[in-house]
Amino acid sequence: MKFDKPVVGGPCWTELGTSDLEGAKRFYTELFDWRPETDPRQEAGGYTVAHLGDAAVAALSPLYQETQPVAWNVSFAVADADDAARRVADAGGTVVLGPMDVFDVGRFAVAVDPTGAAFQLWQARSFRGAGLFNAPGTLGWVELATREPDRARDFYTTVFGWSVNASRWYTQWGVGGEDFGGMADMGDRFPPEVPAHWMPYFAVTDVDGAAEVARAAGGEVVVAPASVPDGPRIAVLRDPQGAAFGVHRAGEEG
Repeated sequence: MKFDKPVVGGPCWTELGTSDLEGAKRFYTELFDWRPETDPRQEAGGYTVAHLGDAAVAALSPLYQETQPVAWNVSFAVADADDAARRVADAGGTVVLGPMDVFDVGRFAVAVDPTGAAFQLWQARSFRGAGLFNAPGTLGWVELATREPDRARDFYTTVFGWSVNASRWYTQWGVGGEDFGGMADMGDRFPPEVPAHWMPYFAVTDVDGAAEVARAAGGEVVVAPASVPDGPRIAVLRDPQGAAFGVHRAGEEG
């Protein structure tokens, strides 16, 4: 992505909901060299923040509801979570949780866009979001996969005011023209039961090497390493619990 800190309207955080928190800690530590720290407070429910150096870069958490899928989630920074939730509803989306306060660190909500993709709203207080972007082991891109790209484009530009940089093959999202993510048409490339979804891409120094480490650690290579024409080298991986995520070569953000 083109910016290196959270900005209003852009992705500010990503967190994994997993069926095996300890297993996820081991896998992502081996893959990205993260240092996970679990909040000891009972009311935090096992929420674990992953660090690189002193920077918080992502989170891992147990599943909090029986219907919650094992998946990575993407949070977008907003100035006012309640106002943003109203915009989501007015634009045809659904707010499924919140807005609600999270201790003294911020206020958040979980929403679903009109095409079925879940995402989160984050109004920062003491915690703005990731302390590092684009470096190896950190968030570098986010991508929406949907079967209704026109509907999604109308929704997100209305709710967040994103800029759109579209080619025949791919749409890129931006804040003030600074691209941070994209949108892919799912078409018939996904099984029909797979819903629309947001997926994070993490920067790595070696995409092929990361794929091998993920496989050796019990994960799966979903999309083999490949170089996008006029774009980065990428791969899509799946962790041992089933959560999909992407990796791209650091320094080749959007």
